[in-house]
Amino acid sequence: MWQCPNCGRDFKNKNQNHYCSAITNTDEYIKAQPEKIRTILKKVRKTIRAAAPKAIEKFSYKMPTFWQKENLIHFAAFEHHIGIYPGAEAVVVFKKRLTEYKTSKGAIQLPLDKPIDYSLITEITLWRVEQVTKGK
Repeated sequence: MWQCPNCGRDFKNKNQNHYCSAITNTDEYIKAQPEKIRTILKKVRKTIRAAAPKAIEKFSYKMPTFWQKENLIHFAAFEHHIGIYPGAEAVVVFKKRLTEYKTSKGAIQLPLDKPIDYSLITEITLWRVEQVTKGK
């Protein structure tokens, strides 16, 4: 067992990558990432912001979140991918666009070894905004 010296959580693996509970907002979250990932996360944030200008930025489920009447979309960094979380219905609606990506209920993994498709993030975010503004 390994205990994180910052947050005190116990982990099976030594120096396991995790986010300490001390992180409470998107700026801190991005700052805690490696430089290469920071650049991508800043662009993901900017992309979502452009598609959802009225959304409020929150930090929910330990992830950067955009909220407009409800959670629109979350995003997070992992060792091999950026996860976006627009909800289960989005994964179904965008199924044809997501054939190259690993998905699960409400989650889409954008691998870091391929260029990030920011236009896909824009389309999904615009769709989510339309959902909440028209009342699903």
